[in-house]
Amino acid sequence: MVLVSGYRPAMTEFTVRLADDRGRIQEQTHAAATAEELRARFTQAGFLVYSVKARSALTGGSKKKKIKLDIFLVFNQQFLTLIRAGLPILSSLDLLAKRQKDDNFRGQLEDVAARIKTGESISSAFEAQGSFPLVYTTTLLAGERSGNLEEVLQRFLDFQRVSLSFRKKLKASLIYPAFLVVMVIALFIFLITFVVPRFAQLYDQLGTKLPGLTLFMLSLGQDAQHYGLYIAPTVALIIYLVVRWAKTESGATTIDKIRVASPIFGKVWLKYQVGLFARTLSTLLTGGLPLVPSLETAARSIDSRQIAKAVYTSVETVREGKGLSSSLQKTGVFPELAIEMIEVGESTGALPQMLNSVAEFFEEDVQTSLAAIMSMIEPVILIVMGVVVVIIMIALYEPIFSLNGTGG
Repeated sequence: MVLVSGYRPAMTEFTVRLADDRGRIQEQTHAAATAEELRARFTQAGFLVYSVKARSALTGGSKKKKIKLDIFLVFNQQFLTLIRAGLPILSSLDLLAKRQKDDNFRGQLEDVAARIKTGESISSAFEAQGSFPLVYTTTLLAGERSGNLEEVLQRFLDFQRVSLSFRKKLKASLIYPAFLVVMVIALFIFLITFVVPRFAQLYDQLGTKLPGLTLFMLSLGQDAQHYGLYIAPTVALIIYLVVRWAKTESGATTIDKIRVASPIFGKVWLKYQVGLFARTLSTLLTGGLPLVPSLETAARSIDSRQIAKAVYTSVETVREGKGLSSSLQKTGVFPELAIEMIEVGESTGALPQMLNSVAEFFEEDVQTSLAAIMSMIEPVILIVMGVVVVIIMIALYEPIFSLNGTGG
């Protein structure tokens, strides 16, 4: 690094991610004494600063554990209450950190407080932890820029409460079908590994000629006994490798394509992600963030790579001055109804409110669709369970019935 006049040894190199007045995103590397000093420098120059991170933090160090959403919501509710009561931000953080039972979360809050004491903004201090939702740190940034931190925190809490409630309903609707699937698998394993070998011993003693279905079932049981110890670790290894692969960019993209293309759950998954995108974008726009940065943040906050890619594509069109609805329509990913509702919101000047309506509509649609799918899947699983049991029982008892017929 070239030394310039006035360079101090205590200065640190930071990577700055910012946007100019046209919304173009860029990353630059600059030296400064603190991250807040660098942030203030670019803010005064008219740039929108997304993040300021020390280069050492980007290249080294272990990633911190993510905080459970329910614990995080309780913290933010208490944080907002203390701020509204007139307690300074730093004092509120110190108090909540001392009362936090989760050691990991307490350590992160203490680090946030320490950073704020050195001059960092609250948004950059939380962002430096690397474990908090992107929507949260961006919301804090919007609150700092608008000077209304209480209002944006309340909006974030409302957003997360709705999202958490919706996720809990989704999980609850999937518990019973998942339980039935586990029961089918467990029953099949029990019959093949325990019941079938007992019949194999019986028929060995009788020495009778066995039907083809019985021979197949007995062979399957013997293989399960002999190779079961190898099958279990192999299946576990395959699952582990698939999970690792799913965390890569190519793996996540491929899995998302499979999910969207699946015949039953594909449309439900697409609607769920569109609803999440609309609610996130509505929250950011209501907080005072410009459209382009809000779109990029919303794209990074959803799970679907396909929808995120479509949003990033629309960002380029929005920068050129085109409307959001027409930009999203060109991607060919978003449902037509969502496009129409967004177009109405743009034309009436009520885009954040209309996006919120889009989210509510698709979330309700997802719940209705899932309820209908589950009502069909549950009897199908029970039928499959019954068919499996009947086939195995027929295969095992058919020789006994034959012996009784012969004996008669």
